[in-house]
Amino acid sequence: MTDSPRIHLGALMRSTLDDAQAEGHLDHLQYEQGGQLHTLRFASPAPFEVSVNTLGGSEMYLQGSFEPVLIMECARCLRDVEVPVDVQLGTLMRYEPSAEQPYLEEADTGEEVLVFGDPDLDLSAYLAETTLLSAPLSVLHDEACKGLCQVCGHDLNEGPCEHMAQVPVEEIDDELGTPAGSLHAKQNPFAALADLKLPED
Repeated sequence: MTDSPRIHLGALMRSTLDDAQAEGHLDHLQYEQGGQLHTLRFASPAPFEVSVNTLGGSEMYLQGSFEPVLIMECARCLRDVEVPVDVQLGTLMRYEPSAEQPYLEEADTGEEVLVFGDPDLDLSAYLAETTLLSAPLSVLHDEACKGLCQVCGHDLNEGPCEHMAQVPVEEIDDELGTPAGSLHAKQNPFAALADLKLPED
């Protein structure tokens, strides 16, 4: 098991190798976003293979594959859902000694470039971003998922809760008036005026 996906590029940068390679299995990925540390969880160890070729100067090209089974939350009930993701890796790279952390930027051609400053390159953030881009935005554990009770948070897939028996107060439509038999009618002090008969002249 690999703690973090690293590839050593020192020998490649000194032109003593034609390419650099790394492979292993990851059971999670940690990455930073918005100043906070996040974790991608995998259902089983996810294999990755990476190779980097030099393009001359400070530029290189990374290619490879990553095949995690990502654990996501059901959009309705928050249950864990296993989502297989097949990530095909391919990006330009540029070495900049001033870069404290690897990051992706858009080149003039519109392509994304992975900029890095440490030849002992940690690919965690890069793999996390490409995985999130390849994964669906949201998933359901079942198409018929009933979600959670908005009052108590009970999982409605396991059965109803006491809040489902409550009759919600209907909204009043100004054009249609007060719905007959609704709680609004019972609470409206002017409703009784409709039953009064004015004396005839």
